[in-house]
Amino acid sequence: MSDLVLAEVRGQLGCITLNRAKALNSLNLEMVRSLTAVLLQWQQDAAVKAVAIRGMGKAGPFGSFCAGGDIRFFHQAALAGNPQLEDFFTEEYALNHLIHHYTKPYIAFMDGVVMGGGMGISQGASHRLVTGRTKMAMPETHIGLFPDVGGGYFLSRCPGHTGEWQALTGEVMDAATAIEMGLADACLDEARLEEAWDALAHTNLDLPEALGQWLAIYSIAAHAQSTGAIAHIDQYFSLKSVPEIVRALEADDSVWAQHTAATLRKRSPLMLHVVLEQVRRARGMTLAEDLRMERDIVRHCFNTHHLGRSGASSETVEGIRALAVDKDHSPQWNPARIEDVTPEQVAPFFESPWPTWAHPLRDLG
Repeated sequence: MSDLVLAEVRGQLGCITLNRAKALNSLNLEMVRSLTAVLLQWQQDAAVKAVAIRGMGKAGPFGSFCAGGDIRFFHQAALAGNPQLEDFFTEEYALNHLIHHYTKPYIAFMDGVVMGGGMGISQGASHRLVTGRTKMAMPETHIGLFPDVGGGYFLSRCPGHTGEWQALTGEVMDAATAIEMGLADACLDEARLEEAWDALAHTNLDLPEALGQWLAIYSIAAHAQSTGAIAHIDQYFSLKSVPEIVRALEADDSVWAQHTAATLRKRSPLMLHVVLEQVRRARGMTLAEDLRMERDIVRHCFNTHHLGRSGASSETVEGIRALAVDKDHSPQWNPARIEDVTPEQVAPFFESPWPTWAHPLRDLG
């Protein structure tokens, strides 16, 4: 196992701790491979009855779950033509699929930051546990990417059109909002996380009611700290296109609508159009179909040959540069305006670079 992924069996419980606290447990290829290996091993081990996963914080276990993929690596690999960039997404998406279809209970302690790739290793959990410190989001449009790791699948299944809202804006959600949107199952008291983790390791998981009884002891009510705007979301995010959504929001003088419109104006215009199409297509897809579509899209994000772009000129590399490399927070999006994106620029993102029989995720069931 990697030093970045700590794994041990305690009682009947396989315990995983993401151990890259300085990077908020952002996933790299080494971590994806370690997680996949241990989950496959434990799935075949009759002594392991369930798996629990948490993140290491800067002061010890908990405090941060996983901030996503290692975007600085994405940037470096894209500029260098490093083939491990392709390996990362193929293997990460296969790991996401494995978790969604895991044959044993998989309990995700989603404390602190849970974003992007962190959602990919938690949304397939049988028990998705948040806390008062949870900061959940799929903020990929902020860096010229899209909500991948199965995001099309799980966001499209949120109530109404709240999935489109999250996919397009990437707004941070608290525990109560996550539960309301169907992205979490229960809230735990962060002060008792260590106690809950230890108690789970001492639980007799052969008893059918054991996990439910354990959860009843440690779960608490989630108190909303968010805008409370979910009731307004459908009115706007059910509209046909991104320009229509933004126009309608800008015509509404409420604080929430103006804030949401301003947020969308900061995101990659091209990727907003791609993302709206992604989520709406995914509503009719299985998880495996969605992950194959997302693998196609991510190839096009870093190799946008239909736009005559790749490397430093891709939306994704530029978005990461502005946020995490140069940190000027001034990405030069192309096209620069939502209204300037054409259907001809969007459609090729949904054309697979591979024939069906050669797709890197062809074996997903």
